[in-house]
Amino acid sequence: MILVELSKNDGLANDNRLKLLGRAFNNALKINNDSLKSKYYSQISLGSMNLGDSLFFRKTNGLALQSSIRAGDSVTLAESHWDLGTFFRDNTVEDSAYFHFASAQKIYSSIGNEFLSGRMLYNMAAVQGDVRDYTGSEINTFKAIELLKPLDKFEQLYQCYNNLGAVYSSLGEHTKALEYFKLALNYLSKFKDGNAEFIALNNIGDTYLNQKDYVSAIVYFQRVISAENLKELDPNTYSKALSNYARTRLHLKDTVGIKNAFSESLELQDSINDIVGLSLTNYYLAEYALSKKDTSGAIAYAKKSKALAKRSSNNKRLLESLELISKLDTKNAPQYVQQYISLNDSLQKEERQIRNKFARIEFETDQFIEQNQLLARQKQLWLGVAIGLFFLAIAIVSIISLRIKNQKLKFDQQQQKSNLEIFNLMLSQKEKFLEGKHEEQKRVSEELHDGILGQMLGIRLVLSGLNNKNGETSAKQRAEYLKKLQDVEEEVRTISHELNHAAYQKIHNFIYSVQDLLKSIESSSKVHCNFEFTTHLEWDRLDSEVKINIYRILQEALQNCTKHAFATNINIILGCNEKDILVRVEDDGVGYQAKNEKKGIGLKNITSRVKKMNGTVAIKSKIGKGTSLLVKIPFADKILPNDPIHKSINNEL
Repeated sequence: MILVELSKNDGLANDNRLKLLGRAFNNALKINNDSLKSKYYSQISLGSMNLGDSLFFRKTNGLALQSSIRAGDSVTLAESHWDLGTFFRDNTVEDSAYFHFASAQKIYSSIGNEFLSGRMLYNMAAVQGDVRDYTGSEINTFKAIELLKPLDKFEQLYQCYNNLGAVYSSLGEHTKALEYFKLALNYLSKFKDGNAEFIALNNIGDTYLNQKDYVSAIVYFQRVISAENLKELDPNTYSKALSNYARTRLHLKDTVGIKNAFSESLELQDSINDIVGLSLTNYYLAEYALSKKDTSGAIAYAKKSKALAKRSSNNKRLLESLELISKLDTKNAPQYVQQYISLNDSLQKEERQIRNKFARIEFETDQFIEQNQLLARQKQLWLGVAIGLFFLAIAIVSIISLRIKNQKLKFDQQQQKSNLEIFNLMLSQKEKFLEGKHEEQKRVSEELHDGILGQMLGIRLVLSGLNNKNGETSAKQRAEYLKKLQDVEEEVRTISHELNHAAYQKIHNFIYSVQDLLKSIESSSKVHCNFEFTTHLEWDRLDSEVKINIYRILQEALQNCTKHAFATNINIILGCNEKDILVRVEDDGVGYQAKNEKKGIGLKNITSRVKKMNGTVAIKSKIGKGTSLLVKIPFADKILPNDPIHKSINNEL
C-alpha cells in the first residue's frame, strides 16, 4: 500500500506517520479478500509498533491474525506472531513473547523456511536468557546455529554466538564465554555493522573484567571508547564501555580521573534514559566510594542502583545491589539480607514457573503443529482424490469422445458405401441409356436405309423409265410417284422432328435416377409426385459428389414427406440460375412450427450435406399448410439464360 510506504518516511513527524497508517487501515477495512487484507493489517501493525502506538498495534495485529487464519495465509500469520512476540519482549512480558516467537517458529519450520525458523529460535533463546533460563537459551541458540550456518547468514550467526557468550558469562563459565564472543566478532567481520563491532568488543572486555583479567579487559574498553564519533553515533555502547573502563582502572588501582569518567557515563545514560546503564554505573560508583573509605557515599550510590534496578525490572542488578548494601549498612544488614533472600527465592520460583511455562508452550505448539500437519495430510488426501476424479472424468470423456468418433467414422463409411452404390446405379443407368441410344440410332438407320432409301430407289427407277414415255397413263403414274415422294418427305420430316425433340430434352442418367426414385416412392406409398426440371443444365456434367448429395437430399426430403408429413402430393423442382443449383421439395402434409420444432436426423443430414457443398437451406412450414424445402447450391460455371421453372424459384428465394 502506498500509504504504508509513505508512513516509513523518517522525515515526517510521528503524528503524521500515524495518520497515514490510520488512512491505510480504513482502506484495508474495505477489502473483501482475507489474504490481501491480512497482509495490509500486518504491515500497518508493524508500522504502528515501530512508532510506539501500542493500542493501534494490538488492534491491527489482532485483525492480521484473524484474517490470516481465515485465509490460510501461513506466512502472514507467522509474521503477526513475530511482531507480537517482539512487542511483548519490549514490554518485559516474557512468557507471552516466548509463546508468539515459538508459534512463528513452528509455522516457518512447517513451510520449510529455515532462515526465519532459525531467527525465531534465536528470539526464543534471547527471551529465555532474559529470565535466566540459560539451559533452554543454550539449546535453542544451538538449534538456530544449526539452521543458519549452512545458509551463511553471518549477521544472525553473530547474534547467536553473542547470545551464547552472554549465557556462559552469566553462568560464570568465562572461558567459554570468551570463545563464543570471539566467534561472534569473527562473523561480525563478514558483514558491515560498525556499532555491532563495538558491542562485541565491550562484551569481550566485560568478560575479561568478570574473570578479573583487568589488563586484557582494559585493552578492549580502550578500543571502544577511542572509536571515532562513537559517542555521538551510539551513546549507549559508549557509556557502557566508558563505565566498564573506569571500573577496570579502579581494580588496577589507577584512580586518576575515573570519577570524571563515571560522571560522563551517567550524564550520557541519563540523556538517553538508559535506566539499566544508570543502575550499573551507580553500582560501580558505590564500589569507587567504598575504595575511598566513603561508606555513606557508597550506601547512597548502592541504594540509587537498587532503585533504578527495580524500576528497570533488572533483577540481577537488584540482587547485587541488595547484597552490597547489606555489607555496607551493617545496622540494617538483616533487613537487606532478608530482602535479598526473599527476592532470590521468588525469582527462582518465578524462573522455574516460566521455564515450565516455556516447556508447556513448546508442547502445545508441537501439538498445534501436529494438528496442522494432520490437516495438511488430510488436505493432500482430498486433493489427491480430487485430482484422481478429475483425471477419471477426463478418461471417461476421452472414451466417450473416441466412441463418438468411431460411430461417426462408421457412419461416414456407410455413407461412402451408399454413395458408391448410387454411383454404380448411375453408371448402370448410363449404360442402359447408351444402350437405348444405340438401339434408337440403329432403328433410325434401319428406317432410313430399309424404308426411305428403298422407296426412293424404287421411285427413281420408275421415274427414269417414265421419262421416256408420254401419254395420259404415264402422266398419272408420274403423279402417283411424285405423291409417294411427298410421303417420303413427310416421313423424313417426322424422323427429324423425333430426333430433334430428343436432343432438345437432353434427358440423361441423373434425371432418370431421380425419376426412378419418384416411381419407387409412388409405388410404395399413396402419394403423387410431380417432377419438373430445367433443361438448360446438363445434369450429368455435374460433379459426382454434387449429384450424389442432391439425390440423397431428395431421398431424405421425400422420406420426411411420406413418413412424417403424411402428404398426398409432392412437387419436386430442379432448377438453376447464373450462380446456383436450386432444389425445391414441397408437400401438402400436416406441417409444423419450424421455429419451435427440433431438427430430426433427416433434416440434420440434409443440412450437413448442403453445408459440405457450401450451400444454404431454407424451410418454410405451417401447421395444416404443408412444408417447403428450398436448397441453394453454389455452381461455379455460368448457366444459360433463365427458363420459366428456375425463374419462379429464383423469385421466391
